[in-house]
Amino acid sequence: MPSTDSALCTRIIEATDRVVVGQRPAIRRALTCILAGGHLLIEDLPGLGKTTLAHTLARVLGLSFKRLQFTADMLPADVVGSSVFLPGQMAGEAGGESGFRFVPGPVFTQMLLADEINRAPPKVQSALLEAMEERQVSVDGKRYPLPSVFFVIATQNPLEQAGTYPLPESQLDRFAMVIRLGYPDAQTERRMLTSGGGRAHLDEVEPVTDAGGLLALRQRAAQVHAAERLIGYVQSLLAASRITPEFRVGLSPRAGLMLLNLARARALIDHRDHVLPDDVQSVLPDLINHRVGLDAHDGRDAAELLLERVPAP
Repeated sequence: MPSTDSALCTRIIEATDRVVVGQRPAIRRALTCILAGGHLLIEDLPGLGKTTLAHTLARVLGLSFKRLQFTADMLPADVVGSSVFLPGQMAGEAGGESGFRFVPGPVFTQMLLADEINRAPPKVQSALLEAMEERQVSVDGKRYPLPSVFFVIATQNPLEQAGTYPLPESQLDRFAMVIRLGYPDAQTERRMLTSGGGRAHLDEVEPVTDAGGLLALRQRAAQVHAAERLIGYVQSLLAASRITPEFRVGLSPRAGLMLLNLARARALIDHRDHVLPDDVQSVLPDLINHRVGLDAHDGRDAAELLLERVPAP
């Protein structure tokens, strides 16, 4: 039932908010992304809680979790795994023959934290592309499926920081949303200073659901009704993005599907069984800015420009 689903979403947000204090809007947006089946990129300065948010969500959602620290000397095999030669009995049971065996990498988990993803060179960033799009990994001509619940939360430092590489456009398009946390307000910062910070309380977090519960929430979100006029509104936004002169590229059909999925997830969190134009408008900024690339503008972001050009139904 929708009321039960939204109540569970509220519990997830509240449990995460106890650790990641003062970031309730960001927590809500992150949950929207997860329920829509998308991957999330958090871009901000070091020390603002990006990693803590990912850790806490994994605990609250009851998911297996691995953290992969991206560095300049990483190889693709450090992400997806590799085939390793095992001699004799090490290759299998007693009396086993020598041979190669695939050793899974950190990507084989339910939630992968790709920490400081833009500190690794492009070939390592690209190693995640197949996993993020097809939920599988191909090594030496063989395909290895990832868990039924799999998503990436990546963190990224601003590009003006030393030792960072811009993410390829194909990689950016795999992220449903890009969000920023920002500095906490004075009251929240005081709470953090007096309590030792949210990470100090991470071990106290109890799971609110598990992988099966998350899959059920995703299925319910996918069933939220979107009227024909609402779908027409999304299509008009896509079409307008492709002719807006301030954008280097327009939104792809994949971005349109994700926009609709995000709007459905937001409606579910808000205890509704149908999508409103407000849902589309609310999730659009986090979906569009990293996709279209503004050449020049007058202080407005891409979503604001686009929403001015397309009237809501």
